[in-house]
Amino acid sequence: MKELALKYGCNPNQKPSRIFVEEGELPLTVLGGRPGYINFLDALNSWQLVRELKEATGMPAAASFKHVSPAGAAIGLPLSPTLAKIYFVDDIKVPLTPIACAYARARGADRMSSYGDFIALSDTCDEATALLIKREVSDGVIAPGYTEEALQILREKRKGTYNIIQVDSAYRPAPIERKQVFGITFEQGRNEVRLDDPALFENIPTVCKEFTEEARRDLIISLITLKYTQSNSVCYVKDGQAIGIGAGQQSRIHCTRLAGNKADIWWLRQHPKVMGLPFVPGIRRADRDNTIDIYVSDDYEDVLADGQWQQFFTERPEPLTREEKKQWIARNTDVALGSDAFFPFGDNVERAHKSGVRYIAQAGGSVRDDHVIATCDKYGIAMAFTGVRLFHH
Repeated sequence: MKELALKYGCNPNQKPSRIFVEEGELPLTVLGGRPGYINFLDALNSWQLVRELKEATGMPAAASFKHVSPAGAAIGLPLSPTLAKIYFVDDIKVPLTPIACAYARARGADRMSSYGDFIALSDTCDEATALLIKREVSDGVIAPGYTEEALQILREKRKGTYNIIQVDSAYRPAPIERKQVFGITFEQGRNEVRLDDPALFENIPTVCKEFTEEARRDLIISLITLKYTQSNSVCYVKDGQAIGIGAGQQSRIHCTRLAGNKADIWWLRQHPKVMGLPFVPGIRRADRDNTIDIYVSDDYEDVLADGQWQQFFTERPEPLTREEKKQWIARNTDVALGSDAFFPFGDNVERAHKSGVRYIAQAGGSVRDDHVIATCDKYGIAMAFTGVRLFHH
């Protein structure tokens, strides 16, 4: 099959719409549903991300994509009891495989942003992963294969309309890529830079020069995630998963703040008060996620006020005070941070430090590199100048 007609493009008024290849056949097969224009953009971008993560780390990888940027990305490290609980996968009756753990991490990093996501899996989708996908609000999944059990589970999702795409893992596109804007064709070489190259971490201008093996792995995950994130972008990673992604901001510091706030929320969800929230039986997953998000914010009264809390809780919880939040966030350490371009000022490092960042990888090359380095030295942060920019548009 050389082409596939679509219902419409980005918006319903944009017709006709299709995907096609000029030579050969499409490297994908639709096994369920009817994916649209944006679905395929998310699917093909996210597939590249997880394929590259798998190649770089040797571990199964998953991504949760929304509007052509990842909401989460992770490799398949086992889940601690705490993570299994805050990701709401501690009740699954079958053992969680590495690819299932990767998806639970990718989806769990930012559950608000992942609502209605498109999922990418580096490995065959198995029963455990399909069971996790089935219970979430999602538009579709792309993977190199599916077990019979997984395919049966996914084909029952959304009354049989769930989008299931199988991709040819051996497919490699041409080295030159093109796209059109306003009738004008743009052409460039594909971004084939290897982000697991040890040379990227050789230029370390900070006093602290030690990167642990885990820190290097997490920085590689961060950089690969940024490679497929709409720029400007910054990504915080801990223990093999993105915990905060700031995408598409015009200002670098706004990326760092946005991603840092998401990383803080991820960490706050592990606070004993949050893990012990007395939700009413049968609360919808989306309502529960939204309630947690508000509870840990400064707008907590929106869910704790009289007449409001009864909708969500069996009893009114005590608020999580600003001081409690500050003390808890201070316990988050050894976070890795990547930036898709240089930090222009040290304010980015100041904000990153507040969210436990100890390792940074960024392009370098700002006229104020000296200020950025000095700020890292102030906090004992190890920073590598990779010399590689990772803009993606």
